Amino acid sequence: MARRSEPVDTPEVDALAGLALPREQEVLIGHEDPERKLLDAYRSQRLHHALLLGGPKGIGKATLAFRFARFMLAHPDRFGREVAAARDLSIPDDHRIARQVAGGGHPNLLHLRRPWDEKRKRFKSELPVDEVRRTVAFFGSTASAESWRVCIVDAADDMNSSSANALLKILEEPPERCLFLVLSHTPGRILPTIRSRCRRLDLAPLPEPDLAHGLETLAGDWISDPADLSDATRFAEGSLRSALLLLSGDGLTIARGLGPLIEAPSRPDPAALHGLADLVAARGQTDNWESFQHVTRRFLHDWLRATARHAPHDKRTMNAISHLWDRFQKTVADTDALNLDRKQVVLDLVLGAGALRRSEFA
Repeated sequence: MARRSEPVDTPEVDALAGLALPREQEVLIGHEDPERKLLDAYRSQRLHHALLLGGPKGIGKATLAFRFARFMLAHPDRFGREVAAARDLSIPDDHRIARQVAGGGHPNLLHLRRPWDEKRKRFKSELPVDEVRRTVAFFGSTASAESWRVCIVDAADDMNSSSANALLKILEEPPERCLFLVLSHTPGRILPTIRSRCRRLDLAPLPEPDLAHGLETLAGDWISDPADLSDATRFAEGSLRSALLLLSGDGLTIARGLGPLIEAPSRPDPAALHGLADLVAARGQTDNWESFQHVTRRFLHDWLRATARHAPHDKRTMNAISHLWDRFQKTVADTDALNLDRKQVVLDLVLGAGALRRSEFA
């Protein structure tokens, strides 16, 4: 299922306009090996109560988590014939469980994510403790002895210290016949005590052929020029979500324009710089803002890696790039949390990175 079948009243974090949510997706792009490992784990004598799915944002962790949850809920007997004969985690799209999960209404599946703040008309910047505490009522309700309960934490990176500790408490004393699927874009940064209570399964960025296949499957009618498909797969670095964002709105224009502005031999053309910044900061264009963040991180990462490879003794430049990276990450977080001016973030990044770039080659 590539398209959303019906509108929702409340916005959902990480939703992409016109595309199915992870819980609605019938197709898994790539990740055949992690899918096989999950199926093998489900059929094994001992299934750990918490699995940590790690990997960069947008590569399919949530889609795989919902795919596994649907399979478990549809086949609660881990040692039954249907599970033994299964080749993957798919179930028919007209299956009752598939319809319930797609609609967000299955009583034995809890999806924890950053909620919508109706008062401020935006998503909360963190996954709050009250959201995690929904597990108390969820696991406290009555279920049949054959049923599974599945909780998807999407994503652990969004938790603050209070919500992380609330999750840790229930992971330490898990209920019977429950499974936690904890998603993380940077597993090394979440609490060590949470990591130690999970079995870790890392997903790799999608190779370009899988990425191109995913784009053609999910958003083929967005691609009018083969060059757009090529650039989207190149800039996305294995993230299907990032590639889709680049193809929507002004993502590719931002991706193609950022590098030349930073690498200009002198201060960038003011009109071009402000034009790019206006695209990123356009009212309501959150996709453009997210694309800018992705392309900036990619640019800084490539720059740092190239410096380490070609000038390994240039510690000054490598430290300066790392400092620029850290400052950019903090500025983005503050901008999202406090609703600050996104255009100023773009101007500061381009001018700061450009000045450093020119000093490197002076």
